[in-house]
Amino acid sequence: MRRFFAPLLAVVMLCLTGLAAQALEVRAAVLRVDYQRLLPISRYDLKAEDSGFAGAVLADEDNNTTGRFLGNTYETVTVATPPEGADAAMAQLLADGIRLFVVMAEAEDLLRLTKIAAAEGGLVFNASAPDTPLRDQGCNGNLLHIAPSNQMMTDAVAQFAKWKKWDRWFLIAGSNPADLALAESYRKSARKFGAKIVEDRMFPDPGGTRRTDSGHVLVQRQLPLDTQGASRHDVVIAADATDYFARYLSYNLWDPRPVMGSGGLRPVAFHGAHEAWGATQFHTRFEALTRRYVQPDDYNVWLALRVVGEAVTRAATTDALAIRDYALSDKFELAAFKGQKVTFRPWNGQLRQPIILYDGMITVSVSPQDGFLHQVSSLDTLGLDQPESACKAFQ
Repeated sequence: MRRFFAPLLAVVMLCLTGLAAQALEVRAAVLRVDYQRLLPISRYDLKAEDSGFAGAVLADEDNNTTGRFLGNTYETVTVATPPEGADAAMAQLLADGIRLFVVMAEAEDLLRLTKIAAAEGGLVFNASAPDTPLRDQGCNGNLLHIAPSNQMMTDAVAQFAKWKKWDRWFLIAGSNPADLALAESYRKSARKFGAKIVEDRMFPDPGGTRRTDSGHVLVQRQLPLDTQGASRHDVVIAADATDYFARYLSYNLWDPRPVMGSGGLRPVAFHGAHEAWGATQFHTRFEALTRRYVQPDDYNVWLALRVVGEAVTRAATTDALAIRDYALSDKFELAAFKGQKVTFRPWNGQLRQPIILYDGMITVSVSPQDGFLHQVSSLDTLGLDQPESACKAFQ
């Protein structure tokens, strides 16, 4: 409860001490690029029509709750577009005077949209793209990352496996480019934390539908045969970014082992059953607005706009680049219902944050795990640390 009221108390103190600036009108936009995709394996994973946008509604409500003490107002425009209309949508938002953007798009489109926004002094928050190169050699000084990177996610899994002393991994990767990139991230995490990949196999994507009347019957016969003969292992790690086999691995392996990664125990930014650190009140308010459970995209958008709200409150500005500079400074921190304040890595614009390990029903654990230490923050044990990042855009 104390955590919940802390931002309000801080704003009240600003008002009482006369430090509050004149009232500000804050306009932002959420731009979601909708791609043609196959249906997910599970109906529970179907995207809501307001995916991401619902997080913006809650963020505006929260920002306006604190903003009214200073007279500040927050308004967020939401736009969904197919890939071919994304550039025009960004151009129109810029023409409307908006300079703060939360973008949900794949890496290539995200970078292009960021460059369009940056040319007009805009700031972009990445709410969905997990590609590690965006935080590395492919970074952009006008792009801040709310969504965790693949490397943060795989490091979170690796730390838990190491803590459990599951040191021998059977890695099963999909055949699509995103699957291969995720698999390589798991290989790096294994090297980083001293795990050994004793078996490394590919599960080819046959294409076609992922949900059929007889799908589970075929998988029940196929997967045990495809996973037999593996070297002795403690855990199966699945790298299936495109969602066509990993959810079937549990209970269908040749050797009975726990599954982690894209199936079984999964790393997520947030989920609807996470109750620790005051998250229940977040869920209560979100569900009252939307009549559904929160998804990671909703949380990421909410968090991006709360970053904006906190920066506007503390720095008393609506200038996009000033907001970026404040967010990257040592003065910025934000409560995020994850047990500790979140901050940005000033060398690549990635938001430091704990990663939740989720079995589909409950939070099983949260990384970083106990015992994984760092000279600055234990959160920097997840993802690219400063010496590992080739990003030069923030220097």
